[in-house]
Amino acid sequence: MADTDWSEQGLCRTADPDDLFVEGAAQNRAKVLCGGCGVRTECLAYALDQRIEHGIWGGMTERERRALLRRRPTVTSWRRLLETARAEHERAHTVVANTRAS
Repeated sequence: MADTDWSEQGLCRTADPDDLFVEGAAQNRAKVLCGGCGVRTECLAYALDQRIEHGIWGGMTERERRALLRRRPTVTSWRRLLETARAEHERAHTVVANTRAS
């Protein structure tokens, strides 16, 4: 998948952009849209890798993204890191589900 192909699949693609670039309590409402989005990981990775400073991306505010970048200054590819973490999470979830089914 190209770097921005995911954006056509985002739940926010039909949202008013003004609703995603908000401040204060309105940010929590904007983040709700990201909750069930299938490309949330790609969106967040893109914002982190591109150092996007404004708006809600991947369910995180600009303040939350800045804090994450400060905590993990050595990460060179957020996309690779987040995709690896998602794959490991899905693998672990599958093992648990298979164990319970046995």
